[in-house]
Amino acid sequence: MTAVIATKPPKEKACKNCRTRFVPVRPLQNVCGHLCGLERARKLREAAERKAAAEDRKQTRAELDQRKNLRTLLAEAQTAVNAFIRWRDRDQTCICCGQPFEPEKPGGSVDAGHYLARSMAPHARFNEDNIFAQRKNCNRPGGTTRAAFRAGVIARIGLARVEAVEAPAPVHKWTRDEVRGIRDHYRAKLRDLKKRAGDLST
Repeated sequence: MTAVIATKPPKEKACKNCRTRFVPVRPLQNVCGHLCGLERARKLREAAERKAAAEDRKQTRAELDQRKNLRTLLAEAQTAVNAFIRWRDRDQTCICCGQPFEPEKPGGSVDAGHYLARSMAPHARFNEDNIFAQRKNCNRPGGTTRAAFRAGVIARIGLARVEAVEAPAPVHKWTRDEVRGIRDHYRAKLRDLKKRAGDLST
């Protein structure tokens, strides 16, 4: 006598296209009907095309980035570091004069000022202990003195770290890959700071 194996009726599921509940009549059926099947196929095709286009754009950007010269990359890296510094110090006062910043002013009131100028200490141009948020008027020629700047930096990070920045250092020859890495590192650091602060709008 042959045993009869009971089969479970197919379970109702949601259509992958219109979300209507239906009972499939074929194995692996995931849409409720022919029209939804066509629409689902169209959406999948368009999603694949968008993904391919995004990959092409990413590849193009990477290729263009590889062609950038050192001068361009240094400028991009400095922009990224300065943006990070301004955000890092946004709740501080000016490193030189101690006055609060005025972000509501047209163009803002904050620069990222180097304690040791880039021309004087190019090796320290990206050193976080050498760059601080500074009122624009203090960052202009004649806006502050070296002594006032140094006093502000000592008060902020301590004498030992200031002397480490001031210590003689050999001339550093930046490479494109090194500078590209610095740029990307500080872009990521800024995104992380903003994410932790709950503000990705600026």
